[in-house]
Amino acid sequence: MVGARYTAFFFNKSLVFMPLLSVIIITKNEAHNIEDCLQSVAFADEIVIVDSGSTDNTVEIVRQYTDKILVTDWPGYGAQKQRALELATGDWVLSLDADERVTPELKAEILKNISHTDHNGFDIQFSSEYCGKTIRFGDWWNDHQAVLFKRSEGHFESLLVHERIEIKGSIGKLKGKIHHIAFPNLQTVLKKMNDYSTWSAEQKASQGKTGSLCKAISHGLFAFFRGYILRLGFLDGKEGFLLAVSNAEGTYYRYLKLMYLMAAQK
Repeated sequence: MVGARYTAFFFNKSLVFMPLLSVIIITKNEAHNIEDCLQSVAFADEIVIVDSGSTDNTVEIVRQYTDKILVTDWPGYGAQKQRALELATGDWVLSLDADERVTPELKAEILKNISHTDHNGFDIQFSSEYCGKTIRFGDWWNDHQAVLFKRSEGHFESLLVHERIEIKGSIGKLKGKIHHIAFPNLQTVLKKMNDYSTWSAEQKASQGKTGSLCKAISHGLFAFFRGYILRLGFLDGKEGFLLAVSNAEGTYYRYLKLMYLMAAQK
């Protein structure tokens, strides 16, 4: 039977309680992405979607998988994911983006570990694609985040971008990966670079940070050197070079936009 908190199974006349798992996803115009994501988490007990006004058929696709859908405004990544978290009812929560997929290996690990653990969350490694190639080095090397956690022990910080989950207690680590189709093509690269640099500049401005042409150039150059040389991005071939340039450009424009935000506030 399914109760408010646990799914119960009978084995050899003993009662075994399985914690319920909620998957939370925020969306906007993700019709090209969302179905593969949802299919990869069809094993979850609950899927929660918070959409910020899609103009494509994202919501129609989502309705085939869940009726727990909220269409609302866009307050930023952290606040939007917190909204999704507050709608979840499972004991455990897995936070995903529409361009991410849970691998079969990770699915098995999740189901095993949430039933037998003393941890309040788990760190999961990401395997990310840039223009069709899985990146193994550079700034995406060893990319991991604690996106699986007990609902009662975690919350999202209210950040515009690069949101973080604050989890109380110990955090374990899983071996399975989340496959992230981060930048499928150059058009996506340019759009995300523009959006993220704008949001990052606004976030830094709200934190009292300053920008200048000197900072834009120096931080941009260092971002390229860090990703391409220090973190061996050159081993990923041309895509490693393109990713290092993309990250450098995003950093450069972030500080330029921050510079102009400061000037507008005077």
